Amino acid sequence: MTSVQLWKSVEDWSGEWRLCLRCNRWVARRAIARFFGAISRLGDGVFWYTLMLALAFGGGSVGRIAALHMALTGLVAAALYRTLKRWTRRPRPFRAHSEIIAHVPPLDEFSFPSGHTLHAVCFSIIALAYLPLLAPLVIPFALLVAASRVVLGLHYPSDVIAASFIGCLLATLSLWVGRLLTL
Repeated sequence: MTSVQLWKSVEDWSGEWRLCLRCNRWVARRAIARFFGAISRLGDGVFWYTLMLALAFGGGSVGRIAALHMALTGLVAAALYRTLKRWTRRPRPFRAHSEIIAHVPPLDEFSFPSGHTLHAVCFSIIALAYLPLLAPLVIPFALLVAASRVVLGLHYPSDVIAASFIGCLLATLSLWVGRLLTL
């Protein structure tokens, strides 16, 4: 059984693709699709790089450390999610199900896990560990990024859930390592 066949059987068994289809149809209204498309594009890195620059140049020594920590962990996150995508080879929902529409072009070929969500969760946790006052900014944005990936037809809910878990683990591990290095 190929990885594509395996993923297809999981989707058929779980009915996950139907949930993805419902979310995708909800965003069919042009204004909603544009909103989530903009969130997704900001989640490509623009929002996070801007935040890192703002922290580095306007956040004092704590901001500089937070920005560096986010950047280094982001590099590890990128390598990790790219490796997982090549290994799992899960087709994107719009490729596997003709009823699902990709409202924006994907950045790569495979679906599992969501790199946008992994980075959003990881960066949010690290930023909040240093500057908890950022919570009203980063938490809603991270949630919108995760939702955008499903409603735009680019990921299944399980891609986003798994990426959230991986991002949380990676951020927690990096904070733990950071503490060990400063002892």
